[in-house]
Amino acid sequence: MGIPPIEVRREDITSVVALALIRALNDELSARYPEPGANHFRLDAQEVAEGTGAFVVAYDGTRPVGCGAIRRLDRDTAEIKRMYVDEPARGRGIGRLVLARLEAEAHTLGVRRIVLETGVRQPEAIALYARAGFFQIPAFGEYLGSALSVCMGKEL
Repeated sequence: MGIPPIEVRREDITSVVALALIRALNDELSARYPEPGANHFRLDAQEVAEGTGAFVVAYDGTRPVGCGAIRRLDRDTAEIKRMYVDEPARGRGIGRLVLARLEAEAHTLGVRRIVLETGVRQPEAIALYARAGFFQIPAFGEYLGSALSVCMGKEL
């Protein structure tokens, strides 16, 4: 009877499970970045619909423990959004599994480059992305001029 593996699968971003994980992520980010305008929470359901992106949830058995999204920005580029792992589940490689699934979704979308934004007060996220081959890039889109943002990218 081994420990069941973590399963990462697509989930509707409007589901109860997805909304609970996103709420937990937003609460954590608001605590780390209390400054007005410091957080970039927007992600619309159509941005993660089949063919334009994906929202995925990591399950430890039946318990949702993490999530992430990818949305197409243009023909060649997609953006990672809403990466989160529940605090009690951290340190088990779940973030790495979610990120790998999002990279697989990027391949399905046919993009050649993935970009993301994280924050200066999230060294664990920066380290995760760097280990996965992401490197720091200039700020883009809604993150231009944000002193608290760290933007990263990866060629596929």
